[in-house]
Amino acid sequence: MTRPDWNPALYARFAGLRLRPALDLLLQVRDLPEGDIIDLGCGNGAVGPVLKARFPDRHLQGIDSSPAMLAEARETGCYDSLNEADAAVWAPTRPPALIFSNAALQWLPDHATLFPRLLALLAPGGTLAIQMPRQHNGPSHALIRTTAKALFPERFAAPWREPVDPPTTYARLMAPLGETSVWETDYIQRLAPVETGHPVRHFTQSTFMRPFTEGLTAEEEARFLEAYEAELQTDYPTEDDGSVLFPFRRVFLTVRRES
Repeated sequence: MTRPDWNPALYARFAGLRLRPALDLLLQVRDLPEGDIIDLGCGNGAVGPVLKARFPDRHLQGIDSSPAMLAEARETGCYDSLNEADAAVWAPTRPPALIFSNAALQWLPDHATLFPRLLALLAPGGTLAIQMPRQHNGPSHALIRTTAKALFPERFAAPWREPVDPPTTYARLMAPLGETSVWETDYIQRLAPVETGHPVRHFTQSTFMRPFTEGLTAEEEARFLEAYEAELQTDYPTEDDGSVLFPFRRVFLTVRRES
């Protein structure tokens, strides 16, 4: 069964919050050799403008598996080329100077194989720069799993494995392969009030929640959202103005391939 495509409009509601980590990652990218800039898992092109501004004379290529997201990325006018491809198997036609991936590779398994493979695709002296959410054990995400299992135990009985490892795992994996920097940041995000529902639900619904709700009927999804939001208020109480303070953890790594 083909999964429903991403909803760019829903994802873009939190563009500013999602862009901040990409900017923090980009600040750690130093001198690069000759070669293209790859936005791997470019999504709707949110990072395209800042990558083009930082590297105006480089060929900027966006890679994503979602046709809907690629259509949005094309509208930015920042990319020299856009290609539909699976990041797990994608390979460039020539070694790039930078592979930049913002909040995409958490969707792919086997990082122990994937990350060294991506590093090996770079030109000598090139940089692999990755940012991934590591919020999966936070209440916002854990409640999605527990709510789904409580309501639909027969569908969500399979064991769950955290898709992003601790920072030390990536440091040990990549340090032998090149100059490696790994860090983790908790962002205290203020989510604006919403007309209906809880602000955190609106944030998670466009990303982490998708695999849990895409197979539900409309009635089942409504039950799921009601139960999920009832739990959210305990961990993320609304402020006087209706906003919510939402701590969100992300892990970063940059690896410079040896020349």
